[in-house]
Amino acid sequence: MSIPRNTICLWFDSEAEQAARFYTGLFPDSAMGDVFRAPADFPSGKAGDVLTVTFTVAGVPCLGLNGGPVFRHSEAFSFQIATDTQEETDRYWDAIVGNGGQESACGWCKDRWGLSWQITPRVLSEALAAGGDEGRRAFEAMMQMTKIDVAAIEAARRG
Repeated sequence: MSIPRNTICLWFDSEAEQAARFYTGLFPDSAMGDVFRAPADFPSGKAGDVLTVTFTVAGVPCLGLNGGPVFRHSEAFSFQIATDTQEETDRYWDAIVGNGGQESACGWCKDRWGLSWQITPRVLSEALAAGGDEGRRAFEAMMQMTKIDVAAIEAARRG
């Protein structure tokens, strides 16, 4: 077992392993790591319950912690996944939203565990970085969207 120097810890009620398996099955450069189980009964669980799970999602090392219902995810933390095509954007968006998640605005969505994701086509990031009228047009187009429409962003870039 190799422990990374810096790991993102994601707090779940009790479904850290299920979430980790979903994320690692969806995104490239992802892998399951170790599943750590309680060696004895404890105040909110039993021996054998999953306590933590290590995993990598899109190259980012994570630790899923089954900490109970004390804390909830919020938009203050999100994963931003850069996509290259509409098909890739659709695949991630549809998997997250279609698996009990929900749509939000401007390329944001939440998975069924409440974790926020930004599914962001590179063409949008490039247009915003270009600034000027091109960036403004792309920004205005994005503000009308839930899932990002690559063709609409490209059209907005061209004016």
